[in-house]
Parts: sequence; C-alpha cells; structure tokens
Amino acid sequence: MRKLLSGGMVVFAGMVTVPWTLSPQQAAKAAAPDYRNDPRLQRLHRFFAGEGCPAHQFSDAFLEAADRYSLDWRLLPSISFVESSGGKALRNNNLFGWASGRAVFPSVVAGIHTVGYLLANSALYKDKNLDAVLATYNPDPAYALRVKSVMRRICPTR
Repeated sequence: MRKLLSGGMVVFAGMVTVPWTLSPQQAAKAAAPDYRNDPRLQRLHRFFAGEGCPAHQFSDAFLEAADRYSLDWRLLPSISFVESSGGKALRNNNLFGWASGRAVFPSVVAGIHTVGYLLANSALYKDKNLDAVLATYNPDPAYALRVKSVMRRICPTR
C-alpha cells in the first residue's frame, strides 16, 4: 500500500508541473506566435538571405525559442551561422554543431528548441552571462568573438 501511494504521489506531482513546462520537443510542435510584424524577424531574414543561408526559413523558430527560453534573440542564429554557415553545412537537422556535430534532431525546429532549452536550463549554461555561455559552448577564445561579431551584424543592440 505504501509503495502504491508513493507512486501515486509522483504521478500526481508530474501532472501538476506539466502545464507550466514544455519539453523542447513539445515547444517545437506548439503553435508559434505570429512574428510577422516583429522587426527582429525582418532583421534575421535580411541577414540570412544576404548570406544565402537556408536558415532564413527558420527565423520565426529562432525568435520563438529565444523568447520562450529568455535568450538574446541573436544568440541562436549567430551560433548557427558560425557552426553551419546558417544551414549551408547542415547535417542531421543540427544547425549548431551540437555534440561536436554528432547530435541528431528530428527536425531543424526541434534542434533550435532543444539547443535553446539547454542553453537556458542545463546546469552547464544556466545563469551564466554571454561570455561564460560561449566559453562553455566552445572554449576557443576566438569562438566567442566570432559569435558576438555575428550577433552585432544581425543587430548592433539587443
């Protein structure tokens, strides 16, 4: 009886937390907000299109992930540009070179949400400033400079 009650409590607690927390996979499938009039969308489209990057078609997903996980909206697109030339060198729906390029995502949008979620919530990245996040992502000091340079190219201010 005690084991059954304990198991019921775990299930109940899990049911209570689900509505407030979406997994990256659920977030990727959820209806996206309408970013058509958001100036950030136009900046991302213009940047990626100017570079001939396939990632332009995922500009709204970058914004959605940034907003959902409280990230600088330029961070994920900039990492994707540095890691895969904005999708030109895309493999396994992995725009970000995640797991040294070995990570496989079910879709590009799922990859955007997974990486965004991890940058915001993983113990490796959570509560770090931009420089510390980038140093953790790739310890090469030139890496952070490249990503931040792309961020400024997309938009000089946040």
